[in-house]
Amino acid sequence: MTNLQARVKGILTNPKAEWLAIAAEPDDVAAIYRDYIVLLAAIPAVSMFVGSTIFGIPFGRFGMSTALRAAIAMYVSSLVAPFIAAVVLEKLAPRFQSTGNTAQALKLVAYASTPMWVAGVLYLLFVLAPLTIIAALYAIYLFYLGVPVLMKTPYDKVVPFMVVAALVIVVLNVVLRWIATVFGFPAYGV
Repeated sequence: MTNLQARVKGILTNPKAEWLAIAAEPDDVAAIYRDYIVLLAAIPAVSMFVGSTIFGIPFGRFGMSTALRAAIAMYVSSLVAPFIAAVVLEKLAPRFQSTGNTAQALKLVAYASTPMWVAGVLYLLFVLAPLTIIAALYAIYLFYLGVPVLMKTPYDKVVPFMVVAALVIVVLNVVLRWIATVFGFPAYGV
């Protein structure tokens, strides 16, 4: 837990130095999931579950079953999306004179997502959830700082790589939400 807290604090408060430390660490997809993604991705899902059942949403409260299904869909999506995005980024990398394997791309996606996962606590009170936009903007900045370090992207290719990556991540999240809805899980998030 201490390593998790140190990493979250480092990536949020001193990202340039933290990206260098992250790049130097061994590439291990399982460890990134076990030690980071599984824990942080739970914050928005748990907060949304508690917030929608206890505090409610503008149109009332979710029933326990609906809130639980929405939280499960949110959590599963938060676990699946980073890996798929990492694989796509790895495949796109050569087009932007970048290198890196799936683990490096997963580090980039996971650690850049930190502000979004931490801001997920705002789902406790639905009225505060739109503030996650601020976290999204910071996540974009973190991604911008991390691309040249982890994917060895030349600085003149960072912004084009980011634009394509953003499109991929947005489409991926839309598809995952659609799949969840098809399988009977309620919509989640804002």
